[in-house]
Amino acid sequence: MSLTSYLLDSALVLLVLLQIKEKPLSTKSLLRPLIIVGIAVANYFTSLPTAGNDLVLIAALGLFGLLIGTAAGQATIVRHREFDGAITVRAGWLAGLLWVLGMGLRFAFLVWISHSGAASLTHFSAAHSITGAAAWTDALLAMAVAEVAGRTAVLAARRERVRRSAPVIAA
Repeated sequence: MSLTSYLLDSALVLLVLLQIKEKPLSTKSLLRPLIIVGIAVANYFTSLPTAGNDLVLIAALGLFGLLIGTAAGQATIVRHREFDGAITVRAGWLAGLLWVLGMGLRFAFLVWISHSGAASLTHFSAAHSITGAAAWTDALLAMAVAEVAGRTAVLAARRERVRRSAPVIAA
Protein backbone atom coordinates (compact mmCIF):
# COMPACT_ATOMS: atom_id res chain seq x y z
CA MET A 1 0.00 0.00 0.00
CA SER A 2 1.42 3.36 -0.97
CA LEU A 3 1.73 6.54 1.04
CA THR A 4 -0.73 8.15 -1.38
CA SER A 5 -3.36 5.53 -0.46
CA TYR A 6 -2.91 6.21 3.24
CA LEU A 7 -3.09 9.98 2.72
CA LEU A 8 -6.19 9.92 0.49
CA ASP A 9 -8.15 7.59 2.78
CA SER A 10 -7.10 9.58 5.84
CA ALA A 11 -8.09 12.88 4.21
CA LEU A 12 -11.56 11.58 3.33
CA VAL A 13 -12.13 10.25 6.85
CA LEU A 14 -10.86 13.49 8.35
CA LEU A 15 -13.30 15.56 6.28
CA VAL A 16 -16.28 13.90 7.93
CA LEU A 17 -14.74 13.79 11.38
CA LEU A 18 -14.21 17.56 11.11
CA GLN A 19 -17.94 17.92 10.53
CA ILE A 20 -18.79 16.52 13.96
CA LYS A 21 -18.70 20.16 14.96
CA GLU A 22 -21.37 22.16 13.15
CA LYS A 23 -20.02 24.17 10.20
CA PRO A 24 -21.55 26.12 7.31
CA LEU A 25 -22.35 23.88 4.33
CA SER A 26 -20.73 25.76 1.48
CA THR A 27 -20.20 24.79 -2.12
CA LYS A 28 -16.49 24.57 -1.29
CA SER A 29 -17.14 22.06 1.49
CA LEU A 30 -19.29 20.00 -0.89
CA LEU A 31 -16.64 20.00 -3.62
CA ARG A 32 -13.63 19.21 -1.39
CA PRO A 33 -14.34 15.43 -1.06
CA LEU A 34 -15.04 15.22 -4.81
CA ILE A 35 -11.65 16.78 -5.52
CA ILE A 36 -9.89 14.37 -3.16
CA VAL A 37 -11.56 11.33 -4.74
CA GLY A 38 -10.76 12.81 -8.17
CA ILE A 39 -7.09 12.81 -7.20
CA ALA A 40 -7.41 9.15 -6.25
CA VAL A 41 -8.96 8.34 -9.63
CA ALA A 42 -6.20 10.27 -11.43
CA ASN A 43 -3.56 8.33 -9.47
CA TYR A 44 -5.01 4.82 -9.73
CA PHE A 45 -7.32 4.51 -12.74
CA THR A 46 -5.48 3.22 -15.79
CA SER A 47 -8.02 1.15 -17.75
CA LEU A 48 -11.44 -0.41 -17.38
CA PRO A 49 -11.18 -4.19 -17.37
CA THR A 50 -14.26 -5.78 -18.95
CA ALA A 51 -13.40 -9.47 -19.10
CA GLY A 52 -15.00 -12.12 -16.93
CA ASN A 53 -16.94 -10.68 -14.01
CA ASP A 54 -14.82 -7.54 -13.67
CA LEU A 55 -17.71 -5.18 -14.45
CA VAL A 56 -19.97 -7.05 -12.02
CA LEU A 57 -17.39 -6.56 -9.26
CA ILE A 58 -16.98 -2.88 -10.14
CA ALA A 59 -20.76 -2.32 -10.23
CA ALA A 60 -21.35 -4.23 -6.98
CA LEU A 61 -18.74 -2.29 -5.01
CA GLY A 62 -19.89 0.95 -6.64
CA LEU A 63 -23.46 0.26 -5.53
CA PHE A 64 -22.28 -0.60 -2.03
CA GLY A 65 -20.38 2.72 -1.90
CA LEU A 66 -23.44 4.60 -3.14
CA LEU A 67 -25.59 3.03 -0.41
CA ILE A 68 -23.09 3.95 2.31
CA GLY A 69 -22.65 7.49 0.96
CA THR A 70 -26.35 8.25 0.61
CA ALA A 71 -27.05 6.80 4.05
CA ALA A 72 -24.25 8.95 5.53
CA GLY A 73 -25.70 12.01 3.77
CA GLN A 74 -29.17 11.27 5.14
CA ALA A 75 -27.76 10.74 8.65
CA THR A 76 -25.99 14.11 8.57
CA ILE A 77 -27.77 17.00 10.26
CA VAL A 78 -28.45 19.92 7.89
CA ARG A 79 -30.20 22.95 9.33
CA HIS A 80 -30.81 26.65 8.96
CA ARG A 81 -29.00 28.68 11.61
CA GLU A 82 -31.44 31.40 12.63
CA PHE A 83 -29.06 34.06 13.96
CA ASP A 84 -27.12 34.48 10.70
CA GLY A 85 -29.15 32.55 8.11
CA ALA A 86 -26.36 30.09 7.30
CA ILE A 87 -27.13 26.52 6.25
CA THR A 88 -25.02 24.31 8.49
CA VAL A 89 -24.01 20.68 8.54
CA ARG A 90 -23.04 18.41 11.40
CA ALA A 91 -22.15 14.75 11.06
CA GLY A 92 -23.87 12.78 13.79
CA TRP A 93 -22.51 9.52 15.12
CA LEU A 94 -24.34 7.41 12.54
CA ALA A 95 -23.10 9.55 9.63
CA GLY A 96 -19.54 9.39 10.94
CA LEU A 97 -19.78 5.66 11.54
CA LEU A 98 -21.09 5.00 8.01
CA TRP A 99 -18.44 7.19 6.41
CA VAL A 100 -15.60 5.64 8.40
CA LEU A 101 -17.05 2.19 7.66
CA GLY A 102 -16.80 2.74 3.90
CA MET A 103 -13.34 4.25 4.03
CA GLY A 104 -12.21 1.76 6.67
CA LEU A 105 -13.34 -1.28 4.69
CA ARG A 106 -11.28 -0.18 1.69
CA PHE A 107 -8.32 0.58 3.91
CA ALA A 108 -8.56 -2.77 5.70
CA PHE A 109 -8.85 -4.59 2.37
CA LEU A 110 -5.70 -2.91 1.08
CA VAL A 111 -3.78 -3.73 4.25
CA TRP A 112 -5.04 -7.34 4.10
CA ILE A 113 -3.94 -7.92 0.49
CA SER A 114 -0.61 -6.18 1.13
CA HIS A 115 0.16 -8.65 3.91
CA SER A 116 -1.50 -12.03 4.23
CA GLY A 117 -4.48 -11.93 1.86
CA ALA A 118 -2.92 -11.93 -1.59
CA ALA A 119 -3.14 -15.70 -2.08
CA SER A 120 -6.76 -15.83 -0.87
CA LEU A 121 -7.71 -12.96 -3.15
CA THR A 122 -6.03 -14.64 -6.12
CA HIS A 123 -7.97 -17.85 -5.43
CA PHE A 124 -11.26 -15.94 -5.01
CA SER A 125 -10.64 -13.96 -8.21
CA ALA A 126 -9.93 -17.11 -10.23
CA ALA A 127 -13.00 -18.88 -8.86
CA HIS A 128 -15.25 -15.90 -9.72
CA SER A 129 -13.77 -14.92 -13.11
CA ILE A 130 -12.20 -11.68 -11.91
CA THR A 131 -9.21 -11.03 -14.11
CA GLY A 132 -6.82 -9.38 -11.69
CA ALA A 133 -5.59 -6.39 -9.76
CA ALA A 134 -6.93 -3.77 -12.20
CA ALA A 135 -10.49 -4.99 -11.60
CA TRP A 136 -10.07 -4.76 -7.83
CA THR A 137 -8.47 -1.32 -8.08
CA ASP A 138 -11.31 -0.04 -10.27
CA ALA A 139 -13.92 -1.62 -7.99
CA LEU A 140 -12.45 0.06 -4.92
CA LEU A 141 -12.25 3.36 -6.82
CA ALA A 142 -15.88 2.96 -7.93
CA MET A 143 -16.85 2.35 -4.32
CA ALA A 144 -15.03 5.50 -3.13
CA VAL A 145 -16.34 7.68 -5.97
CA ALA A 146 -19.91 6.48 -5.48
CA GLU A 147 -19.71 6.94 -1.70
CA VAL A 148 -18.43 10.50 -2.04
CA ALA A 149 -20.80 11.37 -4.91
CA GLY A 150 -23.80 9.90 -3.09
CA ARG A 151 -23.09 11.78 0.12
CA THR A 152 -22.36 15.00 -1.76
CA ALA A 153 -25.55 14.77 -3.83
CA VAL A 154 -27.70 14.10 -0.77
CA LEU A 155 -26.13 16.99 1.17
CA ALA A 156 -26.49 19.37 -1.80
CA ALA A 157 -30.17 18.44 -2.20
CA ARG A 158 -30.81 18.76 1.53
CA ARG A 159 -29.04 22.15 1.58
CA GLU A 160 -31.33 23.39 -1.19
CA ARG A 161 -34.42 22.05 0.57
CA VAL A 162 -33.42 23.79 3.82
CA ARG A 163 -32.53 26.99 1.94
CA ARG A 164 -35.97 27.07 0.24
CA SER A 165 -37.85 26.44 3.45
CA ALA A 166 -35.81 28.87 5.59
CA PRO A 167 -37.59 32.05 6.65
CA VAL A 168 -36.30 35.29 5.16
CA ILE A 169 -34.42 37.31 7.77
CA ALA A 170 -35.30 41.00 7.72
CA ALA A 171 -32.30 43.29 7.98
